[in-house]
Amino acid sequence: MNKTDTSSPRILVISPNWIGDAVMAQPLLRRLRELHPQWPIDVLAPAWVAPVWRAMREVDTVMETPFKHGKLQLGERRRFAAMLKPRGYAEAYVLPNTMKFALIPWLAGVPKRVGYKGEMRYGLLNVIHHDEPAAPRRMAAFYAALADAPIRHLPQDAPLPQPSLSVADDASAAVMQRVGVPAGVPVVVFAPGAEFGSAKRWPSDRYAELANILRQSHPDAEILLLGSGKDKPVCDDIVAAAPGVRNLAGATSLSEAIALIAKASAVVCNDSGLMHIAAALRRPLVAVYGPTDPRHTPPLSELAAILWLHIECAPCQQRECPLGHHRCMKDISTEMVWKPLEPMLSGERSTITTA
Repeated sequence: MNKTDTSSPRILVISPNWIGDAVMAQPLLRRLRELHPQWPIDVLAPAWVAPVWRAMREVDTVMETPFKHGKLQLGERRRFAAMLKPRGYAEAYVLPNTMKFALIPWLAGVPKRVGYKGEMRYGLLNVIHHDEPAAPRRMAAFYAALADAPIRHLPQDAPLPQPSLSVADDASAAVMQRVGVPAGVPVVVFAPGAEFGSAKRWPSDRYAELANILRQSHPDAEILLLGSGKDKPVCDDIVAAAPGVRNLAGATSLSEAIALIAKASAVVCNDSGLMHIAAALRRPLVAVYGPTDPRHTPPLSELAAILWLHIECAPCQQRECPLGHHRCMKDISTEMVWKPLEPMLSGERSTITTA
C-alpha cells in the first residue's frame, strides 16, 4: 500500500508506552481492518515501541513520537497535529489513558476520536468507553473493544484472534550473522529481565541452572540472553554461572531482538514485553509469573506454558516484593520450568499451565 496515499480515509492509532501492551493491541487493528478494509492504519508510537508495530501486517505507516515522558509540550503537540491533519484521518483510537495523547487527534481535527475516559477526556474524545474495574478483562479484549460501540455492561471476554507479528527470513538471518550465531543451529532465547521491576524476575541463578541443564541435553543449542541495557547486570550473573551462554542484553535493538526470537526453538521469559513478542511470533515459550496475573495479561498463544504459583499474597502487582521474601518467584524451581521446556526442544507441543 502506498505510504503517502491520502485518497482514502485513514485511521490513526496512538500506541501505549509498553511493548507488551502494543502487542496486545494487535487484535484491535485486525478488527479495524475488518470494518474498513480499504483504510490505511497509521500508528503513532514512542521510538522504543515502534518496532513492534512495524512487524504488524495491518500497519501502513509508523510515526515515532517526539515527546518527552511526563511533559505536556503543548507547542510540540500542536505542531505534530498540524503535520498529521493533511493525512486525512477519519478515526483516531487513543490507547493511553492520559489527556496529553488525546490532545493530538483533537488538535488535528480528526472527526471520530475513540478511547477510554481516562483522565477526564470529555470533549477531546467524542466516543468514550468505560471500563469496569470490578470485572477486569484481558488487556487484549480491553483494547479490541474500542472498535465497537461503547456499552455500559461489559460481557465476558469473547474469543479474540491471537496477536501476530511477522519477520522476514532474510532480516532474521542478517541479525543472526551479525551476533555470530551459526546458521542451522537450534536457538533458545532467555529473557530474564522485566522493565516493570525486580519482583517480576525469576532469579538469575535459576536461569543459569536451566542453561546448564539445557546444554547437557542439547549441547549444540545456542542460548541467547535478550533484554535492554538495564538487564545486562542480571544477564552477566547468568553468564558467570553458565559459561557459553551469549549475553546480548543491550547489544541488540528491539527490531533485532524480534528477528532473533522469530528463529528461536523455544523461549523462557518473565512476564515482559519480550514474552508477548514471542507469543505473537508463535514461538514455543515458558512464561514465569509471580506478582502479576496471567489471567489479565497472558501470552496469547496455544504454544505458551504458563507457570504461576498463585501464592496467598499474589498477585500483588508491586515492582518490589513488599514482604521481602519473593516466594512467588523463588518457589518456582528449575525443574518446574524444565518440565514444559524439554518437550518444546524436542519439537513436541506443550501447553502446561500452573495457575
